[in-house]
Amino acid sequence: MKQAAKGNSLNRVDGALKVTGAAKYFADHQVPGMQYGVLVCSTISSGTIKSIDAVKALKAPGVTAVVSHLNTPPVPGFKQDYRGLKIFNDDRIYANGQPIAIVVADTLERATYGASLVSVTYNQETHQTDINKNIGKAYPPNNDKGYLRGEADAWKNAAVNISATYTIPLEVHNPMELAGIIAHWTSADTLTLYAKTQGVKNVQGTLSKVFQLPPNNFTVHSQFVGGAFGMGLRVWPLEIAAILAARKVQKPVKLVISRNQMFTMAGYRPYSIQELNIGATEDGKLVGITHKATANTSAYETFTEGIVAMTKFMYACPNVNTQYQVVPLNIGTPIWMRGPGEATGSFALESAIDELAYKLKLDPLELRIRNHADIDPEHNRPFSSKYLKEAYQTGAEKIGWYQRNPAPKSMTEDGMLVGYGVSSGTFGAYRSGATVMATLTPEGLVLKSAASDIGPGTGTAMVQIAANATGLPTGRIKFMLGESAYPNAPQQGGSATVSTVGSAVSDACKVLMNELGKMAIKDHPSFKQATIEELQHGNGQLSVANKAGSAVTYAQLLKDLNLPEVSVTTTSQAGENAKKYSMYAFSVHFAKIHVHPLTGVVRIKQVVSVADAGTIVSMKTARSQMIGGVTGGIGMALMEEGLIDHRFGRYVNNNYADYHVPVNADTPPIDVYFVDKPDPVINPMGEKGMGEIALIGFAAAVSNAVYHATGKRIRELPITPDKILLA
Repeated sequence: MKQAAKGNSLNRVDGALKVTGAAKYFADHQVPGMQYGVLVCSTISSGTIKSIDAVKALKAPGVTAVVSHLNTPPVPGFKQDYRGLKIFNDDRIYANGQPIAIVVADTLERATYGASLVSVTYNQETHQTDINKNIGKAYPPNNDKGYLRGEADAWKNAAVNISATYTIPLEVHNPMELAGIIAHWTSADTLTLYAKTQGVKNVQGTLSKVFQLPPNNFTVHSQFVGGAFGMGLRVWPLEIAAILAARKVQKPVKLVISRNQMFTMAGYRPYSIQELNIGATEDGKLVGITHKATANTSAYETFTEGIVAMTKFMYACPNVNTQYQVVPLNIGTPIWMRGPGEATGSFALESAIDELAYKLKLDPLELRIRNHADIDPEHNRPFSSKYLKEAYQTGAEKIGWYQRNPAPKSMTEDGMLVGYGVSSGTFGAYRSGATVMATLTPEGLVLKSAASDIGPGTGTAMVQIAANATGLPTGRIKFMLGESAYPNAPQQGGSATVSTVGSAVSDACKVLMNELGKMAIKDHPSFKQATIEELQHGNGQLSVANKAGSAVTYAQLLKDLNLPEVSVTTTSQAGENAKKYSMYAFSVHFAKIHVHPLTGVVRIKQVVSVADAGTIVSMKTARSQMIGGVTGGIGMALMEEGLIDHRFGRYVNNNYADYHVPVNADTPPIDVYFVDKPDPVINPMGEKGMGEIALIGFAAAVSNAVYHATGKRIRELPITPDKILLA
C-alpha cells in the first residue's frame, strides 16, 4: 500500500490558540469553589523547626487552613523508599526556602497575607552551600568506580598535552510560566490535577506510589506547558503540598509559586567543577583523555547526570578514563536542564580540545576531524548513522571559517576584536514505547496519546507524520495530547518524543490504512478486484494504482461502508536491531563574536548551527528548536548564574532583574542547517531528536571564540567583562 509524500513546512497546528490566548495553561483553569495556596518557606538553611504559630493567620479574613507537619494529612508512600523531600513529614530543614507550611484562603491576596502572619522559630544548625569549601565531601554516586578504556591517565605520556579546570555555576530554570498545580479531590480517593508537567503518566505513577492508590485514581490534565526544559520531569514537593492542602480543606486548591521560589523549588543545573587532561601526538592524534567532574546535589537526595558521558565516545581516543562525583549541600535538589549533563560536560571537553588545537598549532576544526570516531569507541559498535563530518563542512562554509585569520587577537572589525569559535555537541537518540489511538471519521483523522508538548511543537510534528503515513491533508488531522486518560506515552525529555510517539503515530496510521483497505476490498464495489499492494492513499482518498476514476474519498468510503468511524490502537516499541548500534544525534556550532577591547563586553554577531538529526520531520519547528537551544546557550555562555550568599544560604539574584537571561538584543542572526539524511535503524521516520543538541556545545563555541578574539582563555562561565579584563 503506497502513500503520497508530503512536504514538511507545516505551520504550528496550535499556533493560533497560543497567539490569541485561547490556549489554556494549568493556571488558566477555573474549578468551582477553588481556594488558593501560598507557601511559607524556611528562612534558615539547616536545622529543625522549634515552633509554628499559625493563630494570627487562621484569624485573618478568608483563610481556611494552615497545613504543616503538625497537621498534614498522612502520606503513606513516605514510609516506603521515597526519593525526594518528604514535605511536611517532620521538622527537619535541609535548605533555605524549603516549604514548611501552606496557607489556604479564598483569594490569592488573602492567602499571601495569611502566609505573612505565620510565625516560625528554629533550632538553627551550621549549613553548607559552597561546593568549593566542601569538595572533600564528594562521593561517587551509586558507588560508581568510573569509566576506563585502555590506560588511565595516558595523556601524561603524550608529546603534547594540556590540563585545565572548567567551572559552570548553578543555572536556574526560568521559563515565563511559573511552577504550580491545581489539585481537586473529587472523592476521598480520586484526584483531578491541572499540572505543569512533561509527563502526565509520570505524574499518575508517582502519585500512585505516594498515596498508595491505583494510577487511574489520578486524572491529570496538561495540554499546554509554558516552557519546562527539565523542570517538569518530576513531581515536586510543592505540588504534593497543594495536594495535601486540597485534601485538608476538601476543596480544590490552586498553587502558583513566586519567581523567587522558582530558584529553590523547581530544580536547576548544578554547580560543576571539571578537570580535563588531554594528550596528543605532535600531528594531532589523541593519545589519552582524563575527565573528572564534581557537581553538587542536595543534602537529602542524590542527583546525577551525564556530565562525563560525551567524553567516553566523542573522539577516537584509545585511552580514556572518567570519574564523576557529587557533593551534598544545603540547597534544593538539582534537575536535568536542557542538554542534561552533556551541556555541562561539552563545555569542558570542547574547550579543552580547542586549547589543545592551539598548542598543536592546528586548526581546531581539523583536530576534530582527525580524531573523528567512525565507530563508537565506548561500546565498540557502529553508529546507526553519523554525518558529523558533513555538518562540520557545511557550518565552516556558511560562517566563512577558512577565511578567518587563525591567529588569536589578529582580527578587528568596527573597532572591535573579532573571534571565531567552533564546538561539537552530541546526545543519545532514543526511542522507547508509546501507544496511539487513531480514529478516522468523515471529518478527518483524530490521534490521541498522553504525550506532552513543552514548546517544541509536538502536535505539529505528529500531524506531519500522520499526513506522510496516510496521505490526508494536514488540515484534516488532529493530534490530541496532554491527558492521562489517553494511551500511554513517555515524558517529553531526552529528545525522544518525536522518535517514540511519532513511531507510534506512523505505525497506527499504517495499521488504520491497512484496515480501511481490507474493508474496502471486502465490501466496496470499486475495490473488489484490487489487492492491498495496489491501493494508494493521497489527498484524503483511496484509489487503485493505474486505474483511472477509482478514487473514493475517505468520507465517502466510510458512508458507503456504513461506518461512522474506523479506529485502531497501536503500541510501538524500538526493535531488537537497534541494540546492535549506537544511536546519537550530533551538532556543530560556529560563533562569530565581537569583544570591546576596553570594556571586555562580548557581543555575538553571527551563529551557524548544523544538526545531524536524521530526517527532519517538521522543518519549521526543527529550526525553532535549534534557535531556542542557541538562545539558551547564549545565556549559559554569557550571563546565567545563580548567586548564593553562603553566610545565609540564600540566593541574592532570585528575580528576572538580577538573574540575566538573553533578550532580543543579545540574540544575533542564527543560521540553522540540517544534514537531513534518514537514520536507517532508529524509527520509521529515520528521525533523531534535536532538542538537546541545539544547546549542547554552544557555550564552548563562544568561549573558544573569545580566545580567538582576545588571546585570553576563560574557563569559568558565564563569560563576563571582568573575567576578560582580569585574565
